[in-house]
Amino acid sequence: MVRAYLYLAVFIPLTFLFSVSAIVATLLDGTGRAYAWHARLWAYMGLKLAGVQVAVSGVEHIPEGPVIFMSNHQSSFDILALLAAMPRQIHWIAKKELFDIPFFGPSMRRGGYIPLDRGDGRKALQSMDEAATAIRQGKSVVMFPEGTRTQDGRLLPFKRGGFILARKAAVPVIPVTINGSGRINPANQIRLYGGNIRIMLHPPLTVPDELRKSEAEGRMMENVRNSIESALEL
Repeated sequence: MVRAYLYLAVFIPLTFLFSVSAIVATLLDGTGRAYAWHARLWAYMGLKLAGVQVAVSGVEHIPEGPVIFMSNHQSSFDILALLAAMPRQIHWIAKKELFDIPFFGPSMRRGGYIPLDRGDGRKALQSMDEAATAIRQGKSVVMFPEGTRTQDGRLLPFKRGGFILARKAAVPVIPVTINGSGRINPANQIRLYGGNIRIMLHPPLTVPDELRKSEAEGRMMENVRNSIESALEL
């Protein structure tokens, strides 16, 4: 527990500094590359402070052009691991509440991340339309279809929103399996352990065009879940 508090004592101020610096960087560089560099370095330093190593496999499965990465979610360290290790510039679709955090939230907005208002169905659909447009314009995004962190490592039921987005954007979906992050920072515990996080990228999946909307989304949901579960270590 002491280790976790010491980590937070350093990581929270570090996050504040990187958020401010990243906001300034976006004023000087509109391409998003400077922001992505800040995000990757912030994540890398966060992992190093915690004594965490990340390994990625399956990079050869990423096709040319924008994609949607859909990952299981065991720990807050999933975000750091994906930011630090993914071989492509990524943007996040995240719950709206995160964008209300001082400095951190405005930084995310400046970085082109997309807020999702899950408490309002109409606004959620609007967010999906905005995200689909951004993806078609070239952004690759990451989302957690479970919507929240699992308590025991097993996959929670998937939310349908991500699969509506996949259909609207009409780009490949890359299922992602993360192992090890739940042991780094166990659910509902203020504890921190060093260790290894392993990220596996699976072959891309596409939404079946021949099916009706609801059937296509359901089929994609099932296929993504099966891919993630196939490499999940419990």
